[in-house]
Amino acid sequence: MDLPKELFDKFHVEQHGTITCVLGDCEDVMKLFPEKFFQLAIIDPPYGIGEDGSKNHTRGKKATSKKYKSFSGGDKKPPSTGYWRTLLSKASNTIAWGANHYIEDIAYNSSCWIVWDKDNGETDFADCELAWTSFKTSVRKFKWKWQGMLQENMKNKQQRIHPTEKPIQLYEWLLTNYAKQGDKILDTHGGSFSHAIACHNLGFDLLIIEKDEDYFKEAVKRLTWHQRQLKLF
Repeated sequence: MDLPKELFDKFHVEQHGTITCVLGDCEDVMKLFPEKFFQLAIIDPPYGIGEDGSKNHTRGKKATSKKYKSFSGGDKKPPSTGYWRTLLSKASNTIAWGANHYIEDIAYNSSCWIVWDKDNGETDFADCELAWTSFKTSVRKFKWKWQGMLQENMKNKQQRIHPTEKPIQLYEWLLTNYAKQGDKILDTHGGSFSHAIACHNLGFDLLIIEKDEDYFKEAVKRLTWHQRQLKLF
């Protein structure tokens, strides 16, 4: 991926294989790139539901929830109109998680919503999460258990490091179905870097941004550990 020199001048940038990791504010980072530089943005921004990580462990009544460190800015409100304007100008297509909480900010509807069925059973957490997309195809569903300590693949359980972390397999499914080899991918809210691991596994170029320094360091460590394990085996 050809990156602007200003990116390295203004931000802390680490490159790990096909993954470029940037510590900084996503709106400031995106402004350095020309229009439609990215073929696809897959994002999981704040939803505006008040989740900041520090109280996640108090939410579950029927299933034990992990306690996380709060993250910068918390989840007090979704991204601004300016963020959406910039994002939609930089990527040809977009998949945005949690958009049912802020669809009016995107300003138009879609025929292709994605439903992630968490197979939550009798817990008091949400049964599904929804993603808005700019694609013109039909609604699609991905089913993957994500129920507190229980996960779809318990033999290779994902050790979660972030309160809003999503499964690596979810991102792999999105990339397989909505990206093409050679695409440049953007993620403005990196979180745990599950997306980065999926892009590494499938060989996609990804620019991933995270503004919380503690989570950035932890997520980069998670990514590089995964990359080393693949080389060993």
